[in-house]
Amino acid sequence: MRAGVAALVAAAATLLAPAAPAAAQSSAATAAAQSSAAVTAACTTDPAKPKRQLRAMWISSVANIDWPSAPGLSVSAQQSEFRAWLDLAVQKRMNAVVVQVRPTADAFWPSPYEPWSQWLTGTQGKDPGYDPLAFMVSEAHARNLEFHAWFNPYRIANHDDPTKLVSTHPARENPSWRFAYGGKLYYNPGIPAVRAFIEDAIMDAVTRYDLDGVHLDDYFYPYPVSGQTIPDAATYSTYGGGYAGIADWRRDNVNKLVREMDQRIHAAKSWVTFGISPFGIWRNSSTDPLGSATSGLQSYDAIYADSRQWVKRGWVDYLAPQIYWHIGNTAADYKVLTAWWSDVVRGTGVQLVIGQAAYRAGASGQDAAWQDPAELSDHLTYNRTRPEVLGDVYFSAKDVKADRIGSFTQVVSTHYTRPALLPARGTAAAPAAPTISAATRGSGGVALTWQGSGTAYAVYRVDGSPSTADPCAFADARNLLTTTRKTTFTDATASATAGYTYYVTALDRTHQESDPSAGKAVAGSGTAFSVTVDNADAGFTASSSWGTSTYSSQLHGTDYRFADPVSASDPAWFRAAIPSAGSYKVEIWYPSNAGYNSATPYVVATSTGNQTVTVDQRTGGGVWRVLGTYPLNAGTYNVVGVSRWTSTTGYVIADAVRITKV
Repeated sequence: MRAGVAALVAAAATLLAPAAPAAAQSSAATAAAQSSAAVTAACTTDPAKPKRQLRAMWISSVANIDWPSAPGLSVSAQQSEFRAWLDLAVQKRMNAVVVQVRPTADAFWPSPYEPWSQWLTGTQGKDPGYDPLAFMVSEAHARNLEFHAWFNPYRIANHDDPTKLVSTHPARENPSWRFAYGGKLYYNPGIPAVRAFIEDAIMDAVTRYDLDGVHLDDYFYPYPVSGQTIPDAATYSTYGGGYAGIADWRRDNVNKLVREMDQRIHAAKSWVTFGISPFGIWRNSSTDPLGSATSGLQSYDAIYADSRQWVKRGWVDYLAPQIYWHIGNTAADYKVLTAWWSDVVRGTGVQLVIGQAAYRAGASGQDAAWQDPAELSDHLTYNRTRPEVLGDVYFSAKDVKADRIGSFTQVVSTHYTRPALLPARGTAAAPAAPTISAATRGSGGVALTWQGSGTAYAVYRVDGSPSTADPCAFADARNLLTTTRKTTFTDATASATAGYTYYVTALDRTHQESDPSAGKAVAGSGTAFSVTVDNADAGFTASSSWGTSTYSSQLHGTDYRFADPVSASDPAWFRAAIPSAGSYKVEIWYPSNAGYNSATPYVVATSTGNQTVTVDQRTGGGVWRVLGTYPLNAGTYNVVGVSRWTSTTGYVIADAVRITKV
């Protein structure tokens, strides 16, 4: 759907100041959210483990881009494929999917307004033998994924022959409602009856199904086709009185659809979120001083989408602008546009998530920047500097799955190491805290059961058995194990030897979170081992090339060590006495700074040989970060090293490590 959009934009290593520890993600101005933000502000949080963040992918049905993979599959094949997409989302620690259910003025549910989609069976109007929308919503919710139903507002067909439409298609029964342009058929946005019909068709899905969101994409008036004019002059003559020109009239037609959809959705179901993924550029600053410092296609002028006004008027709950350009693009720089949209939403109550071009990463023919596995990950790293950015949506599912050049693996390993709650919406009161009724250790882990009144629940685990809950334990996602719509969960990652305390919170439909339950402690079966080695301890060794600094307030202990990268290892080593052979969790602590190294090599001396993990020390400092779990031999030896051998620039840092038997 979006692969051709970038062509509409003409082709056209400054160090950041050290960042303070990240504050809580922006959310609705409720008392509970304000309280949570105050707690988080008083805690040192890990920006790599945000507590709240929307993580989603678009699942496209038009032209069978993602699902179904082909028209005419059996019911069982279609359902198996869709379950696999949801399982992929869970595997990548996403918490929502945006699924196209009305791609070409047709339906993925038994709509009384529009025919069954041809992308299901190969024949428009043919019953697929089940209700796909009911099935998809149920399967998504079983995995505690939000289901956002994605509707294309005006497109009728990717061809311009109305006789190819099923005979009962509303566009055939009402030929005055449509026009052909650029080889495609569209509903005419300027006809009031068309607008009412589109809204009614969408609202049928809203009222009949348990949707979490309604999503419109960027196709409003058609994208410009050279040498062609949109054939709506007669419609403008009929309905355009009082407008300065046809462009203002067209924009207002789209505005009316957006405003009325917002009103109708929330009148029917207040908890359903309404969002749009507009083209990434509203207007260029060379045209309008309110615009962005870009030089690409202007959606305000080209497709009559006044996306900035939708935010300022509060007609949407969120926007997901499609910022499908790389960092440093001369016509449309990712950083420039993300900063511009952040400024637009600030103070409005409209949430901002970013549409990310997973389809470009590692793809043939894309700019060189997209051949860098870190490009997508660097987008999310930049997002951390913009607290208005509450998450990301990836186009599209097949590109997330393809993971060309390992780009999405890097996104997950750098940014999605823990689950995340969705950003809170609205002003509802948080539900009551649940009660844990049992926490039982068994061969499969620790089994929890609880009672509560939430739509969903979040499960947290902290080490040991504290007498009272530390509010900072819930300030980010470092202790968050899972979210679920069930009232049971088995922690299969629990060590048999370690003692833990579990907490559960309740979440409502708009993700307001309750206070945590009373903690439920579970004793370990043996004596746990954990050792911390600081750079000032006797177990630390480094050559004279390593300097000592107290510059960063994020340091562990009294100081930390730093060195320039070179084409030689020269590691700083952390030595420890490992009591017995087994599996050990290795954690690292370092102060972060935008000028530090983006790929610092950490070397772990495992029982099967040295393993190297690179860490971006530009961000995520001042907290313990899990490097991984490794098999270690018994004995006293250099367990963890920080190498200088990296081709990237910026100091490599060695501060502290923690080694814990699991």
